[in-house]
Amino acid sequence: MLQLRRLAKPVVAAVHGVAAGAGMALALACDLRVAGRATVLTTAFARIALVPDSGMTFTLPRTAGWGRAFELLALSPDLDAERARELGLVNFVVEEDAVVREARALAKRLARGPTRVYGLIKQGLDASARMGLEDVLELEAQLQKLAGEGRDHREGVQAFLEKREPRFEGR
Repeated sequence: MLQLRRLAKPVVAAVHGVAAGAGMALALACDLRVAGRATVLTTAFARIALVPDSGMTFTLPRTAGWGRAFELLALSPDLDAERARELGLVNFVVEEDAVVREARALAKRLARGPTRVYGLIKQGLDASARMGLEDVLELEAQLQKLAGEGRDHREGVQAFLEKREPRFEGR
């Protein structure tokens, strides 16, 4: 879980079937989640008198809010894909036979983007969960300086001025 969260690249999960307990935690540790219409998510831990593990007490409240996280952990409801999307637990719901294809397409789209900046975004989001506003503003300024010094920023501005799609290199 730590490696997924610390990876400086976006991680896309393809979720279909049932994602219960640690399977749901694994999906939540990813940055974006594509689920099939027939997918069911459940925390499941309380059903067998266990507390959440696999980082779920970190990711779930940050994804769904504290009150909703407690509800999902204590009551362990089965969530269909649309309800999971409404709660922010999955980003996209697609036909079941398209889950892997759509997740790959999303990953390819991200790979063509400013990948170095995605790593900085992840760093900022993860750090902000443990900081006050003043510290977050300082961190954002530092990360923005790093991003602004990159080749991808120059390419993005140039592409905008030339009214064309940017060709990012992850630098």
